[in-house]
Amino acid sequence: MLKVVDSNNIDIDSLEIKDLIDIDVLQRFQDNFAESMDIASVTVDTHGNPVTKPSSYTSFCMDFTHSTKIGDNRCAQSHKRGGEEATRTGKPYVYTCHAGLIDFAAPIIVNGKQIGTILGGQILTSSPDEAIYRKTAKEIGVSEDGYIKAVNKVKVTTEKNIKAAAEVLYIVANSLSRIGYEELKLKNTSQVLSESFSQISSKMEELAAGSVNVINNQHALSKEIINVKKISVEINSILDSIKSIADQTKMLGLNAAIEAARAGDAGRGFGVVAAEIRKLSENSKNTALKISELTNKIQDSVDKTVETSNSTLETTEKQSAAIEEVNVSLHEVAVISNELTSLAKFHK
Repeated sequence: MLKVVDSNNIDIDSLEIKDLIDIDVLQRFQDNFAESMDIASVTVDTHGNPVTKPSSYTSFCMDFTHSTKIGDNRCAQSHKRGGEEATRTGKPYVYTCHAGLIDFAAPIIVNGKQIGTILGGQILTSSPDEAIYRKTAKEIGVSEDGYIKAVNKVKVTTEKNIKAAAEVLYIVANSLSRIGYEELKLKNTSQVLSESFSQISSKMEELAAGSVNVINNQHALSKEIINVKKISVEINSILDSIKSIADQTKMLGLNAAIEAARAGDAGRGFGVVAAEIRKLSENSKNTALKISELTNKIQDSVDKTVETSNSTLETTEKQSAAIEEVNVSLHEVAVISNELTSLAKFHK
């Protein structure tokens, strides 16, 4: 299974051909190339397991060499040696297989790591020596005459053409794998980007919701502050009434004292009461004045609080608007990121 370390660091060791190249596209290219060049071909993974179907395999190989366990095992060993040499050199390797045909192995490499091999060939560079092929037929246990008949149908071409064919397969396969690798990095990067922006957008939505709550609470707080101011105004109004009553009471006490003085000894007790009334009215007035001073301070504090609250509300509303703008921008970037992902999948 493909592992991703991060958006740009893919675990090369876990890469497979199918992760980078559309196998159907590779199969069509391989089939068309094999048919046009009359050269057999198949693509295998790093373990030698085929990832494509064989293209233009000869009867010599399919009906005879691979028909017995000995012949099949010899082919596997031959392909393994060819693949190992191609891996060692990092370029196409042309060799003669155990059965006497010319084969080649072209490594598919990504970032210095081989992810597979294109095997091709099943051709000759000269007319076959029947004695050699009769000997091989005996060793692997197939019909000598049938083997000879089949090998005489194998295409004969020049070594130059074989090397050119191997080079073409090598270039195309590696180009496809490099393109696939870059698209895979693009896909992973865009996915990480999309996930990151989704998380940021989610957090911004939470902040936006929080700022809305702050704004609502700030409005409610402002209303309550205004109510407090109204109440303090009402208290001052009541205090004014109390001061007025205290002044009237003091005046009544003064008049009562005058009348008590006129009454002489008979009005002495009433005079004491009148004095107490004047004292009580004076205390009431003083208390009312102190309360009035306090309520005035409350009003001043409330005015400052209202001013601060309005400033805070204005700032919060600006922050909320800014958060909404950021959310819109994040959404646009997320859409672009998703388009990048879609493009990567489309080209893949």
